[in-house]
Amino acid sequence: MKRFIPALLLIVLTGPLSMAQIQKDTFTTNEGDLEIWHIGHGTLMFKFGEQIIHVDPFSRLTDYHQLPKADLILITHEHGDHLDTVAIKAIRKASTDIILTSVCRDIIDEGQVIGNHETTTWNDLLIEAVPAYNLVHKRDNGEFFHPKGRGNGYILTFGDKRVYVAGDTEDIPEMQAIQNIDIAFLPMNLPYTMTPEMTANAARFFNPAILFPYHYGDTDTSILVELMKDNTKTEVRIR
Repeated sequence: MKRFIPALLLIVLTGPLSMAQIQKDTFTTNEGDLEIWHIGHGTLMFKFGEQIIHVDPFSRLTDYHQLPKADLILITHEHGDHLDTVAIKAIRKASTDIILTSVCRDIIDEGQVIGNHETTTWNDLLIEAVPAYNLVHKRDNGEFFHPKGRGNGYILTFGDKRVYVAGDTEDIPEMQAIQNIDIAFLPMNLPYTMTPEMTANAARFFNPAILFPYHYGDTDTSILVELMKDNTKTEVRIR
């Protein structure tokens, strides 16, 4: 079972995050502002113009009935902290679209499937699916936590800004082909995704202008900051 130590501790002490408590960054694009809401764990919300995009909504983190309804929901893979039907039900409306993997589609029986290396356009936004999988970390039975071919990361193009949400992955070779990323979210949660060293290596593959480590559990983020201190191409931001 995955560790949700910071999120669960916060819930125990204060209850789920309210909208006012969720950290937000705002970026300027040539088509208007992009707001990125850092809900926690592997969970994000984007606001671009009037469009609301939720990524891997997870109901343990916040009361999704209090958040803006989704125009689009992106699901990276089928694990319960990423494919949460309670959260999906809370934020969807009649017109909500869902983009997800084939395994996720088999589970919830709805949504548009895009596989690794495929692209789609949603409301004039280009969405690219990047592989997300383990090369090293395995379960006790020898199975990778995230087998190759099952999970997606997503690159979303908001005007002139490209945002990469990597999903649950390690520093896989496919990342070396990624280019021109303005904002990247890379996971750093052992034993399921990357060590800080792996995360730094992944960042060096494509040198995003801004790197947010996310889904980092109780990992010491200062290790990543130290590893990246001499990389003048990438600014590390901790949220």
